Amino acid sequence: MRLLLVEDSVPLADELTTALQRQGYAVDWLADGRDAVYQGQSEPYDLIILDLGLPGLPGLEVLAQWRAAGLATPVLILTARGSWAERIEGLKAGADDYLSKPFHPEELQLRIQALLRRARGLANQPTLEAAGLHLDEGRQCVSREGVDVQLTAAEFRLLRYFMLHPGQVLSKSHLAEHLYDGETERDSNVLEVHVNHLRRKLGRSVIETRRGQGYVYAGNTP
Repeated sequence: MRLLLVEDSVPLADELTTALQRQGYAVDWLADGRDAVYQGQSEPYDLIILDLGLPGLPGLEVLAQWRAAGLATPVLILTARGSWAERIEGLKAGADDYLSKPFHPEELQLRIQALLRRARGLANQPTLEAAGLHLDEGRQCVSREGVDVQLTAAEFRLLRYFMLHPGQVLSKSHLAEHLYDGETERDSNVLEVHVNHLRRKLGRSVIETRRGQGYVYAGNTP
């Protein structure tokens, strides 16, 4: 999953980027509201984390411009503790959730997971489950019928994206755009290798190849 972090505090941005990457997210970071308006509309992000106190253009105005342009990407806003007026204005402007500073990294992680599931119509699931597989995002492994299957970091990122989009045809280019940040070289051959590794671990029928189109997560028992 590819996230955009818009935060002008360099120490906090570094801390959040490191933590989010450790959790298997590809993260692009911006510090200026004017840059964020363009970047948010031009790149295919799965979720955006937006601070309100930004240079160049305030976060509320950035959010308003995104929503006016039809951007439906989930947005989690960061606010100073006690700024209830900012939280209300942010929700009115189209934010999907908010988090007050300072916050615990685990709370941010859980809110991100919940927003991503909600965006895919899976809000009622406390954990990510699809077609017989249960994904443990904390341990970055998957289980079937109570048996754990260990995954590499790359396999975890790929399987999580498949499980959030069951039954959808996902091209290699689409997967690359959502699994890597803007600075990482995107190699479709590497994706194919990771798909084959998942098939060896979970069964070939889990991920179906659609010739000339891409892949479909089916999740059938092998």
